[in-house]
Amino acid sequence: MTLPMTPTQKAPSDGRTRPHVIALIPARNEAERIAAAVAGLRSQTRAPDQIVVVTNNCTDDNATYEAARATGVGVLDLHDIKGKKAGALNTALDQVLPTLEDHDLVLAQDADTVLAPAFVECAAAAMNRRVSAVGGVFHGEPGGGLLGQLQRMEYQRYARDIARKKDRAVVLSGTATLFRVRVLREIKDARTAGRLGGGTSYYSLASLTEDDEITKAVKTMGYQTMSPAACSVTTEVMTTIPALWNQRLRWQRGALENLRDYGWTKVTAPYFLSQLMMGLGALALTLYLVLVILQLVFFGSLGYSPFWAAIGLIFATERVVSVWRMGWTARLLAGVLVVELAYDLFQQAVYFRALFDLALRREERWVAT
Repeated sequence: MTLPMTPTQKAPSDGRTRPHVIALIPARNEAERIAAAVAGLRSQTRAPDQIVVVTNNCTDDNATYEAARATGVGVLDLHDIKGKKAGALNTALDQVLPTLEDHDLVLAQDADTVLAPAFVECAAAAMNRRVSAVGGVFHGEPGGGLLGQLQRMEYQRYARDIARKKDRAVVLSGTATLFRVRVLREIKDARTAGRLGGGTSYYSLASLTEDDEITKAVKTMGYQTMSPAACSVTTEVMTTIPALWNQRLRWQRGALENLRDYGWTKVTAPYFLSQLMMGLGALALTLYLVLVILQLVFFGSLGYSPFWAAIGLIFATERVVSVWRMGWTARLLAGVLVVELAYDLFQQAVYFRALFDLALRREERWVAT
């Protein structure tokens, strides 16, 4: 199992000052999407010096491998690798990092994602002495009907929140993240020495959400993480409710498991508080809906209060403004409130299910989405 070499790959001792950028695309049964992902990298204003598709335990009769080979990039074909995406990236990183210097850069990108043309250039520019990892700001691809539109609106609000936090990354999105080689080496050393959990490699094999976990690892090592607006990516949306449920349950359960494993620290404290506020918000909405139902059952109508009517108007206005850039479809859908309220209830059901599973110590389960 040897990583293909390219003319741009150089030894660590060549004295380069311009960082070498290598892009790794882990892919499992992604034959239909590889070409678009690679094309997005080749159209970068600062194209990677090397692109490697890491095919991982594929079960599609080599379709993903052949599709990757057809693009002309390097392909690392892995089989019997444990740890899913994290395991594949760890194996690939073990092969590429010995060829790189500490100031070089590694881009880990999902196969179902296409980067904006300026992603690599802007992410590299955001790196400094304290910032050693830059994640993508993800947006949903077209399609998926109403469910797809709701996800795109959710992602738009998330992007808006990041911008309001001065581009500080809450999570280094698995869709695409650029790492400085030095921080990856330090993370592996810290895991090997027992200062970080999750195994003895770069990505944790113990987490359902390797991107969330490695964000906490980077911050625990004393580095900052960023997600500039220019580092946008377009990624897959779930087109069915079961697929969305499995995706979000994995995300939520993984986030909770990571907090349990790290414990309360100055790095994790904001994440604990965020989970607490999420729970309180879900509880408040549930109680409000119960109150509305009780009023309808016992009184046949809802009482009118100017104060609460004003609060509701402010809430509706904020929902519309936060997706204003997406056009009239999103504005009208946000203004109606009812549809997004149902979507919020779905998300909260995921949250409580994840808490329930965690409390009962149910075995973590990975479901492909």
